[in-house]
Amino acid sequence: MRKFELIAPCHFGLEAVLKKEIIELGYEILQVEDGRVSFEGDEEAVCRANLCLRTAERILIKIGSFPAATYEELFQGTKDLPFEDYIPEDGKFWVAKAASVKSKLFSPSDIQSVMKKAIVERLKGVYHTSWFTEEGARFPLRVFLMKDMVTVSLDTTGDSLHKRGYRKLTAKAPIAENLAAALIMLTPWNKTRILVDPFCGSGTFPIEAAMMAANMAPGLSRNFLSEDWKHLISEKEWQEVLEEAEDLVDLSVDVDIQGYDIDDAMVAISRENAKRAGVDKLIHFQRRPVSALSHPKKYGFLIANPPYGERMEEKENLPELYRTLGDRYRSLDSWSMYLISAYEKTEHDIGGKADKNRKIYNGMMKTYFYQYIGPKPPKKRKPEERAE
Repeated sequence: MRKFELIAPCHFGLEAVLKKEIIELGYEILQVEDGRVSFEGDEEAVCRANLCLRTAERILIKIGSFPAATYEELFQGTKDLPFEDYIPEDGKFWVAKAASVKSKLFSPSDIQSVMKKAIVERLKGVYHTSWFTEEGARFPLRVFLMKDMVTVSLDTTGDSLHKRGYRKLTAKAPIAENLAAALIMLTPWNKTRILVDPFCGSGTFPIEAAMMAANMAPGLSRNFLSEDWKHLISEKEWQEVLEEAEDLVDLSVDVDIQGYDIDDAMVAISRENAKRAGVDKLIHFQRRPVSALSHPKKYGFLIANPPYGERMEEKENLPELYRTLGDRYRSLDSWSMYLISAYEKTEHDIGGKADKNRKIYNGMMKTYFYQYIGPKPPKKRKPEERAE
């Protein structure tokens, strides 16, 4: 089995959640940086990480790194890397993305152009050809420059891992599936506890929670670029990991997961998305305004992505909306509440300071994850203790 250095990018602020996931899959962490976690793994790890990681953006194979402060150094450094170990003669290859931070080379298009030429030169010498048909499998490369250090990697995923395949219909401002999963994982919620999303939109929070409760791998309903890389990862490897993931799914789990929205159309979209995800039987969706938020049981969780007020007409309604949410939350006995929001008066209008507050970047938008932590439910007594 080959050993790879694998890189998993994620949302800024959620590296610790992803690190924990990778460790739970059984892989050794090599490095944790802003927005990415590196770990060691073989061909099976590429399959399992793509299929099972809930919080990663994609899985990259690191090809190499080198310093470059000029385009000549970038060309030569790129040309020295062993691309033939990954890209066959008929492979379609290109530099899909180049990002630069605190580096002398900062133009993405120039970086991409120079590196493509360097890779072509390298592979011409290896394959003894002057022309590449590029009619085979796709091999998109991703490049990251940090303080003049270039890291070159191969994207094994294709469409970002947040695209699970179930969300064909979305709300106006949907939260990414992998971000929703990470936020749930930052809470103490588990499948034995109640979860309610009072602003469910297209249903992402309830669906991701239901998939966790049913032990359903997030990538079961989609494909990955590296499935076509037969020279690197065998079809048998993919099949074994897929069958293992399918065997672990338990749709008989008993859960109380609910999603509410004031818009009938959003409730219908949520139900359809949950059906596509295969967890519609585990979630109750309902049209209900936040002013009618209630639940008879104790120790539940509110987890939500309420409106931020990106549009002016929405911004006027935010103070009342957040005040109403705060009032309804206080009426829920012993509940916890977790909100992601970019609204600067969240705590003021909710009517109380959060117990914890975590800065998280939702794309390029700075948001905060407000955590109002309720009491833990009492531990259930063992049968012998009850008898006494």
